[in-house]
Amino acid sequence: MKQNAFLSFFALISLSITLKAVSPNIILIFIDDMGWRDVGFSGEEIAETPSLDHYAKQGIVFANAYASAPNCAPSRACLLSGQYTPRHGVYTVVDERHAPGSAHHKILAAKSNESMPTEVVTLAEVMKKGGYTTACLGMWNLGRGKNSPVTPTGQGFDLFRRPQDYGYEKHRYQKDDGSYLADDFTDEAISFIDKAKDQPFFVYLPYHSIHAPFEPPAELLSKYESKLKKTGNSDEDPGYLATVESLDRNVGRLMRHLEEKGLEQKTTIFFTSDNGGGFRGNAPLRQGKGSLYEGGIRMPSLVSGPGIKKGSYCNVPVVQWDFLQTFYDLAGGTDPLPKDLDGGSLRDVFQRGNKGRVKRNTKELIFHFPWHTGVAESVIRSGKYKLRKDLDSLNIELFDISKDLSEENDLAADMPDLVRKLDQKRAKYLKEVNAETVTLTRRNYVELLEGGWIENGRNRLAKLKAEMIRDPSNKQKAFQVGVSQNHVDFQDKQLERSKRLIQMHEDRGTANKN
Repeated sequence: MKQNAFLSFFALISLSITLKAVSPNIILIFIDDMGWRDVGFSGEEIAETPSLDHYAKQGIVFANAYASAPNCAPSRACLLSGQYTPRHGVYTVVDERHAPGSAHHKILAAKSNESMPTEVVTLAEVMKKGGYTTACLGMWNLGRGKNSPVTPTGQGFDLFRRPQDYGYEKHRYQKDDGSYLADDFTDEAISFIDKAKDQPFFVYLPYHSIHAPFEPPAELLSKYESKLKKTGNSDEDPGYLATVESLDRNVGRLMRHLEEKGLEQKTTIFFTSDNGGGFRGNAPLRQGKGSLYEGGIRMPSLVSGPGIKKGSYCNVPVVQWDFLQTFYDLAGGTDPLPKDLDGGSLRDVFQRGNKGRVKRNTKELIFHFPWHTGVAESVIRSGKYKLRKDLDSLNIELFDISKDLSEENDLAADMPDLVRKLDQKRAKYLKEVNAETVTLTRRNYVELLEGGWIENGRNRLAKLKAEMIRDPSNKQKAFQVGVSQNHVDFQDKQLERSKRLIQMHEDRGTANKN
């Protein structure tokens, strides 16, 4: 047995990992915007995913697997930290200073950390200090740059590769010469694995696929254009379907390389997505990306590797903040990790399937998103029941997820005692972690709007209109005027709405409650 001492991550906390005689290699494939039903093993019927379907037969499929959040950055932060969103404070891809409608704005949520705090112990740091060589190949979205303290190389990864490292322009996934980004990341992963030799490796492979824009290989695009033409299905996008299959091909290529190198029995592979699908419907799940209904957070998820029963299917609820403790356990960790982790090890579930248990600090799964521009909502799942609370209206819904996957039958009126119990547990946890209330979120938003956002937007609109008068035939300028006008109108409406909602909560005496 080999002992590796951990450095202190937090004051008064010392960690160590005792590695097994043969520690498993670990690959985490993390897809962008793939919905629960977008793969064959979950029911997809148009896009072809033979590699993933084969892979599913080699391991365990999780039917109740959840993303940590309904959008990109917080989901990744939870995955890497083992913490619920209110602990690390990452709610959105960029911070709240970017106004809605601006070039850098994506989802404006609560006051958000632009990057994951450096004091947070990351999954990569745990693995690296446990003797693993580590690589992040793909999307980070938790801090800018390549080598700063808030980038992968500053938070436990030996190697970090981005699209620009291969010459790709921003928001482009294919180059003019036909090079394809997912192929390049797969090639890099294969190279990294080969260089690891006898050292255990951890590869975090967060592909940009299947996020828009859809720029799949030409031959796959042609394949699905023909396929949809034959079936007369005009509701599907051939580019999207082709992107799904191109991803599947890369997963298959990686798996075949492991087999050729004799590593398939020494490697545990995790496959999942960062949030619900946002491009196509997620039926039978309700809604999609950006929502805490099942369509926004339930993920395709499977794991294969040594000690995992082939062809198994598991209904135990699991969530991505479980991965840190799971990886630590698989690597042979013995000493306790920091106490402010919300996840638990999935190892017992890997071994015993539906009879397995996940031991977490909280028995329930809790999701909290006090958004400005979307629906401010909070969710707690306990067993088969899921309670969802609209933080603006304070309306509560209760669903039996085991019988009502589409969340159509609200049981709240029929089960008031359970509603009260679950809502109290949800509120108690949020108070313990000092989660920002929706009223505070909106007050911050109003300050930003009145402190310069609206004025800046109107000034920009006036400038563009003046330029249009001088050059009325400029179509690009006309488009910019339209975008800017929509931006101003949106902010005016949001200011009015936020003030109204703040007043409503103050009148009810609920201003400081979630």
